[in-house]
Amino acid sequence: MDRPDRDWRSLFPFDSHWQPIEGFRLHYVDEGPRDPNRPTLVLVHGNPTWAFYYRALIAAWSAEYRVIAVDHLGCGLSEKPTNGPYRLADRVRQLVAFIRALSLRNVTLVGHDWGGCIATGAAEDLPGIVTRLVLMNTAAFRAPSIPWRIAVCRWPVLGPLSVRGGNAFLRAAFSMALERRERITPQVRAGYEAPYGSWAERVAIQRFVEDIPRSPEHPSYETLVKIEERLTELHTIPKLLIWGMKDWCFTPWFLEQFEKHWPEAQVLRLTKAGHWLIEDAPDEVIGRVEQFLRET
Repeated sequence: MDRPDRDWRSLFPFDSHWQPIEGFRLHYVDEGPRDPNRPTLVLVHGNPTWAFYYRALIAAWSAEYRVIAVDHLGCGLSEKPTNGPYRLADRVRQLVAFIRALSLRNVTLVGHDWGGCIATGAAEDLPGIVTRLVLMNTAAFRAPSIPWRIAVCRWPVLGPLSVRGGNAFLRAAFSMALERRERITPQVRAGYEAPYGSWAERVAIQRFVEDIPRSPEHPSYETLVKIEERLTELHTIPKLLIWGMKDWCFTPWFLEQFEKHWPEAQVLRLTKAGHWLIEDAPDEVIGRVEQFLRET
């Protein structure tokens, strides 16, 4: 039996739903009113999190908006095939298929970490359906290097042993991904760890790490280049960039590149927040996105 202080379910009191996509079941939560005249917010997580990362946003926004948080294939409570389609192109295609399957319109995509890149690719593929874009500490273009703390997780043998065997990637995030480490209580920690309790359940965490394209020979390099080349197609929709400025992974350099691509984008810099900026500054994120939705 779980210890009471590790019972994370009270922090994530949302009904589960599953959508078949490409022969697999994607898990998602779907809260709030279905009002066709108001935006539908689709929240897209990164690695190594899941919909639980967005729990405060779901609770805050679902009183006024329809809020959907989807777990990528292999992540969270979604199906976790050992040899699933886990490349960047697969994930963009799956998100597009998910949005189409639910017949969503007037979608505001909210993406964090690699969920931001996936959301950007989906927005490019869904003109007229995705009407706003909110990105947080992410990329949608090539970067000059990979932080060494990520690179070591890609090493043969050692990488899988640490990431899938020891759950090192997720456990390291509890100390490295945010500034307000006191927010990772045993209950919160249990929520993040719940779907990733075994070697088999951590397959997508490892695949995400391996799928960072570093050279033209990488299978996802061409996909990333195409997303980058199509960024200009999103000039016509409102965009909000929210950045934890103490992030050592998606550093302020990435924000600067987005601003060069999209000088018209609105920007919020959170000077005291790290990579998991929603854990560090949930109220600031919630309030700024609500303002963005009202104004656009």
